[in-house]
Amino acid sequence: MKNIKTYIPALCLALTLSLGLASCREEDPFLDRDVAPVLVDIVGAAFGAPIASEPTVGYKATATKLTLSARLLELDKTNILDHTKGIDSIPVPNVPIKITLRTGEILGEVTSNAQGLVTVDKTWAELGVPAPKAGGVTKISWTGTYKGIAFTRFSQIQAN
Repeated sequence: MKNIKTYIPALCLALTLSLGLASCREEDPFLDRDVAPVLVDIVGAAFGAPIASEPTVGYKATATKLTLSARLLELDKTNILDHTKGIDSIPVPNVPIKITLRTGEILGEVTSNAQGLVTVDKTWAELGVPAPKAGGVTKISWTGTYKGIAFTRFSQIQAN
């Protein structure tokens, strides 16, 4: 009985130490820990697109001009605990954005206006699609820097 009383506290101490060491958080080298400083809302995408990983905007395959647009918003969380006000989305002006194809070809470099809107007009040929077919997808990147933090938003253009 005397031996059991000595082993129980030692066992409890060992378990406490091992659980404490096992719960240490190790940084993941593959994930970026910076939170995006702005919400890039792709204009024309289906509902839920600000949350979706790659929102898709459909354009007619016969269209001669495609207008690629996104709205840059900063989330003001000042009133997050007040259910009558909540989080507010504030347009972010004067942010330079580079719009590129995922192949690296630059489609345009524009700056957001007072409403946080960035827009560039292109043709299917300028997007690398000389003869668009229904269902064809072109992948786009929207890249910029705000408050010293770089961000990239992916989206897709689909021919209808």
